[in-house]
Amino acid sequence: MRFRNVFEEFGYPKEEIEKRLNDIFMTIFYGPEDERFYEKVGEDMAYFTDTGNNDVRTEGMSYAMMMCVQLNKKEEFDRLWKWAKTYMYMSEGPGKGYFAWSCGTDGSKNSWGPAPDGEEYFAMSLIFASDRWGDGEGIFNYAKEAIDLLKAMLHNPDPMFNHDNHLVKFIPNCCYSDPSYHLPHFYELYASFIRDCAASIKMMEPKMYDELISDSLFYDNAAKASREYFVIACDPRTGMSAEYAAFDGTPYKGDDPRWGRHDCFFSDSYRTAANMGLDYAWSRAKGAKPDDREIKITASLRKFYEDKNSPDENGPHFPVYEIDGTRVPGTEDSDFASSGKALHPYGLIATNAMSYLATDPAMMDKAEGAYAVRLFWELPLRKGVRRYYDNCLYMFAFLALSGNYRIY
Repeated sequence: MRFRNVFEEFGYPKEEIEKRLNDIFMTIFYGPEDERFYEKVGEDMAYFTDTGNNDVRTEGMSYAMMMCVQLNKKEEFDRLWKWAKTYMYMSEGPGKGYFAWSCGTDGSKNSWGPAPDGEEYFAMSLIFASDRWGDGEGIFNYAKEAIDLLKAMLHNPDPMFNHDNHLVKFIPNCCYSDPSYHLPHFYELYASFIRDCAASIKMMEPKMYDELISDSLFYDNAAKASREYFVIACDPRTGMSAEYAAFDGTPYKGDDPRWGRHDCFFSDSYRTAANMGLDYAWSRAKGAKPDDREIKITASLRKFYEDKNSPDENGPHFPVYEIDGTRVPGTEDSDFASSGKALHPYGLIATNAMSYLATDPAMMDKAEGAYAVRLFWELPLRKGVRRYYDNCLYMFAFLALSGNYRIY
C-alpha cells in the first residue's frame, strides 16, 4: 500500500520531514520535564500524562500506543500497555472488559466508567502490533487482547455502539454521540481482522466462528453508518461538527450546565475532520473507493479558517464558533466553550492540516490546501500545561501528512 507524503507534495525536503518527525517523538517521549508527557514507571511500565488535568486517560494511553506502533517503538508500546492493563482495566462490575477513562498518575482510578475513543484506539493499536511484531504471551498476545476488547465493545450490557443504528456513543450508558469518536477507517480494519481470526477457528469452534462473523458484519456496518454520520453532523457551509451530537447529527446541548457547552465547535470536534482525512487516505491506500463527500466537508472547514487565526505573544488564537459559523461570545473564567476562546489552538491547526488528506492527488489544487499545510508546518510544538492534547493531535497530523500513519 502506498501512503501519501503531503509534505513532499508541497516541496518540503524528505530529510527535513524525517528529522522533524523524530524530533517530535523525542520531545513528547523523552524531552525535558516541562515538554514531555511520557513517564516511565519501574522496569516495564509507563504512562502518558494529561498535563492539563494531571491525570492519565485512556485517550492519551491509546494515542501513545498508536504513535509507538506507527514508529516501531515496541518497548514503549509494551510499557504503556502493561500500565493500562494493570491500572485502568476493569475485570468486574458494569464496566467489565473496558478501561477506566481516568486514573491518577499513581494508578488509582478516578472513574469506573470508560470513554469509547480510548477503547477504539487500544483495539486498533493492538491489531497493528500483532501484525507488525507478532504475538507474545499473556497480555502481549496482542491479537487475543484485541479480539477480547472488540467483543466487549459490542456485547457488554452497556455496549459502546448503538445496536440499532451502528453509531458509537459518547459513553456506553447514553443516547448520543461524539462525532470525533467516529473512525470508519478503524471499523473496516476491525471487521477484516475479526474475519481473519474467525477463519482460523472455523472447524474447531463453529459457534465462536458464527459470533465473530456477526461482529465483523456489525463493524462493517458501523463504518458505513459513521460516514453517513459525518455528512449529517457537519454543517455543510463550515464543515464544523459539535463536540456532542444526537444520533440525527444535531448538536447535543446536554442536561447539566455545570459541565459547560458541548454543542459547538470546540476541542473534541477538531478531530472529526482529521478522521475524515485519514479515512479518505486509507481508503485510497487499500484501493477502495473513498467517500468523496469527505472532500467537500473538509474543504469547507479549511476555507472557513483561512482568516480566523489572530496570533499573539502566546501563539495562535482562535474564537469559538457555533457549527454554522456564528461566533460564541465568551467569559474569561471558563475552560469550556463558553470562554469564547479555543482551548487547543495548536490542535486545531494540526487537524485542519491533516484534513487535507481528503483530496484526490490526481486532481488536487495545492492552492486550496496551502494555507492549512503551511501554517501547520511552521507551527512549533506547544509548551506549557495544556501541551498534552495539542501535541497528541500534532503528532498524528505529522505522521499522517508525512505518509507515516499506515495500515499494518
